[in-house]
Amino acid sequence: MVLSLNKLDTDWWRQAAIYQIYPRSFKDSNGDGLGDINGITSKVAYLKSLSLDAVWLSPFYPSALADGGYDVSDYRNVDPRLGTLEDFDQMVTALHNNNIRVFVDIVPNHSSDQHAWFQEALASKPGSRARDRYIFRDGKGKNGELPPNDWVSHFAPSAWTRSKNSDGTPGQWYLHLFAPEQPDFNWDNREVQLDFLKTLKFWADRGVDGFRIDVAHALKKDMSKINKSYPKLKGFDITDKGNDILFDRNEVHEIYREWRKLFNEYNPPRVAVAEAYVMAKRRMLYARPDELGQAFNFDLLVAPYDAKTFKRIIKDNIKLAKTEGSSSTWVLNNHDKVRHATKYGLPKNADLNQWLLSDGKDIPLNRAQGSKRARAASMLTMALPGCVYIYQGEELGLFEVEDLQHQDLQDPNWIRNVEIKSQRTFFKKEGKTIKGVAVVHTEKGRDGCRVPLPWTSSGRSFGFGSADAHLPQPSWFAEHSVQSQTGVNESTLELYRMALALRAKYQSTEEIEWIKTGDPEVLHFKRENSWHCVMNFGGATYTLPAGEILVTSAPIKGRSLPKDTCAWIMAPQ
Repeated sequence: MVLSLNKLDTDWWRQAAIYQIYPRSFKDSNGDGLGDINGITSKVAYLKSLSLDAVWLSPFYPSALADGGYDVSDYRNVDPRLGTLEDFDQMVTALHNNNIRVFVDIVPNHSSDQHAWFQEALASKPGSRARDRYIFRDGKGKNGELPPNDWVSHFAPSAWTRSKNSDGTPGQWYLHLFAPEQPDFNWDNREVQLDFLKTLKFWADRGVDGFRIDVAHALKKDMSKINKSYPKLKGFDITDKGNDILFDRNEVHEIYREWRKLFNEYNPPRVAVAEAYVMAKRRMLYARPDELGQAFNFDLLVAPYDAKTFKRIIKDNIKLAKTEGSSSTWVLNNHDKVRHATKYGLPKNADLNQWLLSDGKDIPLNRAQGSKRARAASMLTMALPGCVYIYQGEELGLFEVEDLQHQDLQDPNWIRNVEIKSQRTFFKKEGKTIKGVAVVHTEKGRDGCRVPLPWTSSGRSFGFGSADAHLPQPSWFAEHSVQSQTGVNESTLELYRMALALRAKYQSTEEIEWIKTGDPEVLHFKRENSWHCVMNFGGATYTLPAGEILVTSAPIKGRSLPKDTCAWIMAPQ
């Protein structure tokens, strides 16, 4: 059994650099087109070159891949297509030997419909112990043919799917806030609560240092309100009173307080970060010291490239984190969102989904602008106190792959979010006149940011593996590969390596001091040890303060900082 790193500061996580690995798209070691655990182990030296404190692995568990691995059929195992538990142990050892901690994704809101518990529930009668682990309800209508209510899903029109009885006849309906293959657990059931404690302990005992909690705000639901309408899923507009029917209910925090007790049994204590898409002041409740300790701050991820907006978000989140005894997190990319190099290269307020649906043809993308802004914004976030999360490929300056062909798309956002629209033409079939209909996809999905990484500038899959990658890679990946950027001054990869190494060297207390610039487009702050960060979003050329220029996001002349550029300076003390 693998032991965790020892002799660590228990607060190591407060200002860590954490790298998100989407395992199926990181590195393929056996030539089957899927990234795997051994592929991660083979790239530990690369990860170490980024001066990381930890890596976070998106789900690698057995899964039917209805939702990129977030439909888990066994929470305490490795998908055989990705490796074995022994492979996992070896990976943890290799990472720990290089002073890199390991986070794993925990998916507690729902399981796969292939999970043993759900299969048992389908084979059991209504009201049984097996069905109580999930949320089954009778349907409406004369024969229960209608769903229990109008609640909707992220991946389908209805959050309800009708099950079949053991004799094949229609049965009860079960709740799923995501795909039908992802039935929601009943978190009022003590057996569910205890089983997840068992899962957390299983991975912590194997040396896992932390956990990322998927959809952390959705576990508790008020099923006494089943007759209440909820026709549209809510986001940041959820009530701040903790009494929403489906999300961010006050009692969810009881779960995480129990988890914290388990985490604190380890030395050092295990850490966790909540994925909770709720308003900032509610989000920080999950980050309290007696709960998970940290929560993802997605404010910059969804914000426009704008100096005023960035400054407000930074100030608000540092203040909120301090209030709750946590540290903030800074995120510009993840496996669910359009890459920030692309977002910043599109016109302001561009409809990202529409851009994707048109394969990038409807709205012009300025790649040079996007790349320059992305590099600057990344440097800005790295200079902030708190955790910075980096999504694989971000350090290569990857753009979204917007023109994936429809037959290659895997995301349920594409597959299930459709509208049936009538056509004006009519067709003759077997003597009957039938009005034509068209199936219109309303979302392109998230596959474009999940395309496997390019490690080399040539080869069948740019060094990802010996076979074609599970999602097609574009030809322009060659110039963004690890091979093409390593050792090249001013490449995005070398910028990240330099910036992250400097960050590790100069991180100090979790305070910043804002310095007036006289230009609202220029942000300037310093840390306690005279480490200054200056970013010019779009103003006139700005003269940098005195001191050693440590690194800039783009070449500059003298001490003049042009727009879309960030600089770090060590000022005289």
